[in-house]
Amino acid sequence: MVEPKAWQFAAGSVVVGLTLAAVVVAATGPWDSGQRKAERQWAAAQSRTGGADHDGSAPRAPAPAPSAAAVLAGLSGSGTGAVGQGKASGKDVPGQPSRLPPELASRLAKTLGPLLDADALGPVRTASVVDAATGERLYGKGEGNPMTPASTVKIATMAAALTALGPDHRIATTVRATPDGRRITLVGGGDATLDRTGLARLADDTVRALRDRGVTEVELRYDTSLYSGPREHPIGPNDNIAPVVALMSRQGRLDKSAAGPAPRSGNPAGDAARVFAALLRERGVRTADAPERSRAPKGSQLLARTYSSPLSALVERALTESDNDIAESLARQTALAAGEPASFDGAGRAVLAQLRKLELPVTGAVLDDGSGLNRTDRVSASLLTALLARAASPDHPELRPVLTGLPVARFTGTLRTRYADAGAAAGLVRAKTGTLSGVNTLAGTVVDAEGRLLAFAFMAGSTEAPDTAQAALDRLSAALVPAKNAAASPAP
Repeated sequence: MVEPKAWQFAAGSVVVGLTLAAVVVAATGPWDSGQRKAERQWAAAQSRTGGADHDGSAPRAPAPAPSAAAVLAGLSGSGTGAVGQGKASGKDVPGQPSRLPPELASRLAKTLGPLLDADALGPVRTASVVDAATGERLYGKGEGNPMTPASTVKIATMAAALTALGPDHRIATTVRATPDGRRITLVGGGDATLDRTGLARLADDTVRALRDRGVTEVELRYDTSLYSGPREHPIGPNDNIAPVVALMSRQGRLDKSAAGPAPRSGNPAGDAARVFAALLRERGVRTADAPERSRAPKGSQLLARTYSSPLSALVERALTESDNDIAESLARQTALAAGEPASFDGAGRAVLAQLRKLELPVTGAVLDDGSGLNRTDRVSASLLTALLARAASPDHPELRPVLTGLPVARFTGTLRTRYADAGAAAGLVRAKTGTLSGVNTLAGTVVDAEGRLLAFAFMAGSTEAPDTAQAALDRLSAALVPAKNAAASPAP
């Protein structure tokens, strides 16, 4: 997978380094690389956000990783301008001379224009390409026009969550007990990655605490009151997403899958509670009757808790696999951090507020969900590229998981099977996909021949066939790969 530290190399070593990194990540997994851990540690040390300690004490700030300075320096590319000289807002930097060769924009227009006009992209298409280090516009067509983003809106959701909560934040699932320990409540905290393993850890701690009190039989309840508003996504019951509730196990999947579409339970919270009850019984604590939904009683005491992986890892997983359940969960975590209701409406307001804090171009943006499954969502190509540029900025290391979580062409996530006819881009293009019926989008990054990191977004509406539209988007992004390393792209 393309790692940020490779961006500092000259054009020749860029290709070798990025392709090698892609092979390494294909073997190790998209959200567990040492480089990403180093960047997360650097971000935590700088911002003091989040915190992996949850015992009420102040979080300890880890020392900067030895590789952190080189990683961040690499984001400047090989141009003459200093990183951070602009706000990377998707617009040229006022009062600052361009660091880019004047012929670059015209070259991109000549290359990308005909590809963007491909019939497969339908009658409505927009595009934005910027230099990620400064936000300078290199190419655009209707880039300020809001369009349905599909899953590329997850880039906005993830950036907002990281800004509001910090990369080290973890989501807690707890068990609370009445003073006599005879009634316990499993309280959902919104962890969409909770599974049987996490529930087993929670059961271990719960049983240990109950035994200390001499309790061997309990009434079990479960609490989903953290969220408000509709449980069902506006698209209705769908294999792409479970009911949006604060408690679930394995995302309510009814098969053995771990990602992608799957049959979903209509009551994932109740199912999780029943799994937890079985785990308690396996450990010698009986439960009276089936668990029922109920708020934890006033005066109940914390008995046990378990935590999700750090937010940085959740962001990477959500982007790599386009996980809708995690995306909706993190949108609600953002709402809670902002004091908004943890609902579709509250999450939309909270995410937009965080994007405004990042000084991003949100004119016309509509965020009616966090996953992009809602067709009423609207964002512009310029907002997507500005988000990616902001994530590359050394001023915002907490946003780095937005880049490291992007799927890699032909290697990971939703790009694993893409770019079949644009092979030169394999391992070099990193991008978030977006697909709904009649909507196809792609937003990501690539390093050009001079070592500059380019951020791009291509959006198409009213497309007739997803396969041909996706192939056309792949050709557009592949055209940004350094020319001397790319074979001629097939005609659209």
